[in-house]
Amino acid sequence: MSTAQGKAFDVGLFKRVMRFVQPYRRLFWITFALTILLSVVGVVRPVLMGVMVDDHAAKGDLRGLYIIMAVVVGLLLLEAAVQFYQAYWTSWLGQTVTYDLRQQLFAKIAGFRMRYFDRTPVGTLVTRVVSDIETIEEIFSQGLLLIMGDLLKLVVVVVVMFAYNWELALWSLAPVPLLLWATNIFKNAIQRSFQEVRNQVARLNAFVQEHIQGMAVVHLFGREKQELEKFKAINREHRGAHIRSVFAYSVFFPVVDVLSSIALAFIIWRGVGDVLANVATFGELIAYIQFINMLFRPVRQLADRFNVLQMGMVGSERVFGILDTEAAMDDQGNRATAQVKGDIAFNDLWLAYVDEEYVLKGITFSAKAGEMIALVGATGSGKSSIVNVLSRTYEYQKGQVTLDGHDIREYRIDDLRRSVSVVLQDVFLFNDTVHNNITLSDERISREAVVAAAKAVGAHDFIMQLPQGYDTSVRERGAILSQGQRQLLAFIRAYVNQPKVLVLDEATSSVDSESERLIQAATETITRGRTSIVIAHRLSTIQKADRILVVDKGQIIEQGNHQELLALNGAYRKLYDLQFAD
Repeated sequence: MSTAQGKAFDVGLFKRVMRFVQPYRRLFWITFALTILLSVVGVVRPVLMGVMVDDHAAKGDLRGLYIIMAVVVGLLLLEAAVQFYQAYWTSWLGQTVTYDLRQQLFAKIAGFRMRYFDRTPVGTLVTRVVSDIETIEEIFSQGLLLIMGDLLKLVVVVVVMFAYNWELALWSLAPVPLLLWATNIFKNAIQRSFQEVRNQVARLNAFVQEHIQGMAVVHLFGREKQELEKFKAINREHRGAHIRSVFAYSVFFPVVDVLSSIALAFIIWRGVGDVLANVATFGELIAYIQFINMLFRPVRQLADRFNVLQMGMVGSERVFGILDTEAAMDDQGNRATAQVKGDIAFNDLWLAYVDEEYVLKGITFSAKAGEMIALVGATGSGKSSIVNVLSRTYEYQKGQVTLDGHDIREYRIDDLRRSVSVVLQDVFLFNDTVHNNITLSDERISREAVVAAAKAVGAHDFIMQLPQGYDTSVRERGAILSQGQRQLLAFIRAYVNQPKVLVLDEATSSVDSESERLIQAATETITRGRTSIVIAHRLSTIQKADRILVVDKGQIIEQGNHQELLALNGAYRKLYDLQFAD
């Protein structure tokens, strides 16, 4: 439940937003001063119009009339210039604040544990980073300062009206109680509808993001119609939420126009009588007709701008909700990995992704620098969880993992992950060049180092056959490359960092025979002389491993080299016989 719901202005959230304004507070106060100036300048014109009619036009004073007209034109030009700078600087301020806020939000998300992403839809996070932050920008460009300007203008207009002619002022304000009542009803209705709109936007984004990524599955299983029906239902709710907000506007704005017309009718009825009775002047009547427009137009705009402010408050709450989330990886280590050799030890390790539902139970094994350890077992046995712990993708609950005799939590995360490179089965490539996908835009890695790594892995030739070689864009998720080619790029990505420990997770499970041959050759190259942990379903790829661990239900049930495990005639022997029965 949103704590901002039901509040047009949340002081606590606003204070947090204003902290991002501190570096630009001088510009903020300048725009605030311009807002005040606009409010005052706008009220001066009706007064001058009244003076022009009563003191000059009525007396035939053309010279004075021209002077007043020139002053009015000058005020209009001044008002136009002030409006330009006020609008430009408030928008600049809003964009700059949201730029800083979006930077901080993305940095926060990038530091979350993987467990957070397992539980949070991608589309929801996209909504937070993009559209929710845009509503915060509107607090400045369309909300707060303009609301303050409109309120100030209303106060100045009312004061001037009473100073000018208090009786006409009272008649002008007669419909205001009804207007305040209607505005309150509108405000409450629009707050509820906007909260629902934001929820539906998040649902829509999450659904679209997920289904575009998984469109191949939808097509393969012929689920287009069924998924379209799901989308229609979500889209229908999204439309309904917006229509309910539109309905509130459709009712409120005509009400404001009717009340404005009633106030104008009162002024004309009463003012004409006062003019005929010589109680008021014709210039005063003209001034009050303009005052009516200046009084009701800001009220109509205020309702809209309070809605913008409410949108910003809800968006702020959602954004700060992520910033306040304690899901970041603990990075208290201060040990560097420059001198690491690559000795690994798992000591009675327990890992659970949810509460105490442990997927790893008492894992214990070690690997000396330069050794190759292979993990085999059925899908879901816990093999990938073991390597997830080693790179601190997930945090374990009990036990210990050491690198060169030191707990991995003692190392700085950046150093640890540069020293432990992982090649996943599902290779993710960004919509960028081959070079940038290998280096991940790390400027410390030169083109020469990339080319040398590609030649060592055996991928240089196919890269050079691409239209622009290493500068070829691979498109989204590497769409122009085959699975085997994407896998080879992942090998280069790992190898170019010269890690002390290398993890290969099912690296050959989804490729053709030719690609498998290339990948096996690349595997021999990049594992040579460094500690390696290889997860494989194909036992032919790990028969030369120094030690093979058989994992079942989160526990190591057998370990030894290939021949030793065959001799045990246990679980490994069964896996071997199943794969090599022919």
